[in-house]
Amino acid sequence: MTARTTPPFRADHVGSFLRPKYLLDAREQFFVKKEITAAQLRAVEDKAITEIVKFQQDVGLQSITDGEFRRTYFHIDFLEQLGGVKTDIPVTIRKPDGTEELAPPVMRVVGKVEHVKDIQRADFEYLKSQVAAGLTPKVTIPSPTMLHFRGGRAGISKDHYPELDPFFYDDVAKAYGDELKSLFDAGCRYVQMDDTNMAYLCDEKMREAARQRGDDPNELPHRYAKFINKVVAHKPAGMTLAMHLCRGNFKSTHAAAGNYEPVAEALLAEMNLDAFFLEYDDDRSGDFRPLRYLSKGKIVVLGLVTTKFGEMESKDTLKRRIEEAAQYAPLEQLCLSPQCGFSSTVHGNNIAVEAQRAKLRLVVETAQEVWG
Repeated sequence: MTARTTPPFRADHVGSFLRPKYLLDAREQFFVKKEITAAQLRAVEDKAITEIVKFQQDVGLQSITDGEFRRTYFHIDFLEQLGGVKTDIPVTIRKPDGTEELAPPVMRVVGKVEHVKDIQRADFEYLKSQVAAGLTPKVTIPSPTMLHFRGGRAGISKDHYPELDPFFYDDVAKAYGDELKSLFDAGCRYVQMDDTNMAYLCDEKMREAARQRGDDPNELPHRYAKFINKVVAHKPAGMTLAMHLCRGNFKSTHAAAGNYEPVAEALLAEMNLDAFFLEYDDDRSGDFRPLRYLSKGKIVVLGLVTTKFGEMESKDTLKRRIEEAAQYAPLEQLCLSPQCGFSSTVHGNNIAVEAQRAKLRLVVETAQEVWG
């Protein structure tokens, strides 16, 4: 086996990290108390990003993100900057047992979807300026399926899109393509799209909710594969485009469970993406049999290390599980990562910074021992 010199890397990660307290304080000063300017907040973000870049480099990662330190949520902050999109702020719900969950935001398409400005470019340019030579800066953005799944047909303006296919899907794909080109022109070669919806379509409760909205949960994965392929058609040559399937990651909770089987063929055989980050950190993800659909030339990054809790996995367990996965997909087409980010929203998971470091070191060391 060999190490990889292009992304995804044998030891990779999903992208978000725990925010330092001084950054959280600055965000409150700006967004809530209105005590500092946008420029002052950005200066604090820059400092925190410089530190998290060094953190990633020190643990031995080859792909480097800005920790998503300029975002509140993994999806809204990006999507609301597209023309024609309106979003509501998610609501935190406290359950009877004292735990909290995030009620999903309502995202509405109220006009023609278009790329009206560069969204991530300035953020990427700062990240790139901080990353050491030989390492790869990586940008994470939400999947375009986010604009359809939660609201379905009812969430998309019939005035602007009396028919979704092809006009809605084409417009969204063009908007994403424009953003990918903007990033490519700035030097970005590695982008990951975070998608909850393909993962949610593995969960029977979520599948029933889709039925209630008038969608067929058996048809949706194939429709989304065609949708994603429209985006891929706009991807600049030389850029790696990956997808992370997220089952929910708010304050160490999850929103969905279920084997990948209902979406595996559409995901791994039909989508023309370069790589797939799959959550496999516990029993809720099912077995590795769905990996049998993985096409040649594509990579699955196995999310075997949980970011939700600080308890450490053992190298022996990780190696055994990688061997199990290799019964269904070639080892050469596999990589290793944590199952999700450590802070998909600004709130962060219930895990210590030192556990975050230890888990990333575990990923790096295990990958070195498995693949060299």
